Amino acid sequence: MAFRSSIRGTREATHRHTFKAALSEFISTLIFVFASSGSTIAVKNLPVDAPSALVIVAVANAFALFVAVSVSTNVSGGHVNPAVTFGAFIGGNLTLLRCILFWIAQILGSIFACLLLKFTIGGQGVPVFELSSGVKEGKAVVLEMVMTFGLVYAVHATTVDPRSRKNSLGAIAPLVIGFIFGANVLVAGPLDGASMNPAASFGPALVGWSWKNHWVYWVGPLVGGGLAGFLYELVFVSFTSQS
Repeated sequence: MAFRSSIRGTREATHRHTFKAALSEFISTLIFVFASSGSTIAVKNLPVDAPSALVIVAVANAFALFVAVSVSTNVSGGHVNPAVTFGAFIGGNLTLLRCILFWIAQILGSIFACLLLKFTIGGQGVPVFELSSGVKEGKAVVLEMVMTFGLVYAVHATTVDPRSRKNSLGAIAPLVIGFIFGANVLVAGPLDGASMNPAASFGPALVGWSWKNHWVYWVGPLVGGGLAGFLYELVFVSFTSQS
């Protein structure tokens, strides 16, 4: 599951595989957001207490991401997240063109998933990511940054690193990525919703037209994802190959 594209320059812009990869990102993001946002709606209609609801949402997110990454790995690399895409670009594993196309596809996938949810649940609102009382914007940015750093670091260690394709680690990569995502939801779900994914935040915000503190869910994940991609490539790939 490599992020590097063998197609460069103007040829990449017209190559059919580039658009197949973008379509794969659209579908996988739709799958993930539909299940993750849908789980939040579902727990509101279930007679469960708050701790049980959090576990249900965390498990749903972990399973959904596991599936979304698995089904798109062979075509696009299984990003399902603009922060993962940005980390791949910053680390030199993705072209700028693919980065932009993947972002567009991921955002559209999230929007479409939220529209489908709103239609299927009879017009109920799709929950937006928001800060809990007492959680300031600055702290939420750091929280999203740290969680997304861990997520993208796990992605690079299990998928981008060339050594992962030489052992069995690559085979369980989607499971590892799903686990770290679900664990972070358990940690920060009650604080800021634990987005770690700008596209997953954008869809509900647009459909529900609620933009309060929305910038937090872009700045934190993109900084964390970019930092993880840069550091992993610099320290654990480039330096290792030179030694």
